Amino acid sequence: MVNIKKQINKLYASSILGNISLSAAWVAILAARGFSLTEIGIAEACFHLTSILMEIPSGVLADVFGRKKMLIVSAIMHIIGNIVMIASTNLVWVCISIAFHALSYNFTSGSGDALAYDTLKSGSQEKHYEKYISNQLIIYRLFDGLSTLCAGLALYLGHQISYGVDIVICIIQLLILRGLVEVGDRIKLEGNRCTAVWREIKECFRKSFQFMRESKKAFRLMFFNSLLGSFDILLLFFLQAKFPRIGLKGVLLGVALFVTQLGGIMGSKLILLFKKARYLEVYLVSAVLILTGLLVEHTGIWYVMTLGGVISALGDDAIQIRTNAILQDMFPSEQRATLMSIDSFIFSLIMIVLSPLAGIFFSIW
Repeated sequence: MVNIKKQINKLYASSILGNISLSAAWVAILAARGFSLTEIGIAEACFHLTSILMEIPSGVLADVFGRKKMLIVSAIMHIIGNIVMIASTNLVWVCISIAFHALSYNFTSGSGDALAYDTLKSGSQEKHYEKYISNQLIIYRLFDGLSTLCAGLALYLGHQISYGVDIVICIIQLLILRGLVEVGDRIKLEGNRCTAVWREIKECFRKSFQFMRESKKAFRLMFFNSLLGSFDILLLFFLQAKFPRIGLKGVLLGVALFVTQLGGIMGSKLILLFKKARYLEVYLVSAVLILTGLLVEHTGIWYVMTLGGVISALGDDAIQIRTNAILQDMFPSEQRATLMSIDSFIFSLIMIVLSPLAGIFFSIW
């Protein structure tokens, strides 16, 4: 029987390493290299275009071959993306690098959560999943924030050294991922293995559309949560490029970006205190907070913009945790990673539409 505590701790450790990065402020790095906000928006759109193409198949592969294996593939894709970015000289190569980073995200997005939920379920501890997701989002916000705190250092060192350091971190993450144990039901392959994999991918697409058509509640949760979250993500992304344009540079730039992440930590903790709150109530409060953050972004006052980022992140993480916990209870174990990938697929579909528009919007304001 799997040691639940050790398994969860290894997933936490992997997340910590996955979010420690000198290149976390990649928007600021690209801006410093001379790329326009519109070009950065195109690069972000490439990330989500790749996700649209590979998100659901990556979930199927996780359910077929195992979630641990796909987490390892994710780390390898991250390393390749870093190597390409180091060698990049124009927008085309930047987009190729971003595509590999999208693949890294694809292979980890549903796999980690699926493995964690089934690990907890194996010991009848699935009620602790919401706390697990809360801790994971805190790790994301804290260590991503600490990474952006080093934005000034990354700009000073240059993109080649920054991405080189990230490669070393990814190698350490790979060593930790090797120690995970597969848990949960997986799709059974029958006949020729290669043929069976492609058959399951095709079947997964059919079941995915069927699931979205028949499980209207789950689809609504996925869509409206992704729509709301996209506004927060885009705001925090483009603040990286807007802050330097209003004179915020060096250490102050890193501090401002780090402070915006603290809102997510607060949201991750606060939502656990309101377990009995209705979902609609949580959603509406989160929507008000995120939209307020967007409105104050164009003030041009750095500390007001920073506060906007804080309250936006607070609302985003609160609704993300509550939505994720509700969806996991609805998903069958053997398709858990695939259905989580559907959630990410919807998010990417929304982002590929909004990213270029956001680049234009934030350029104007």
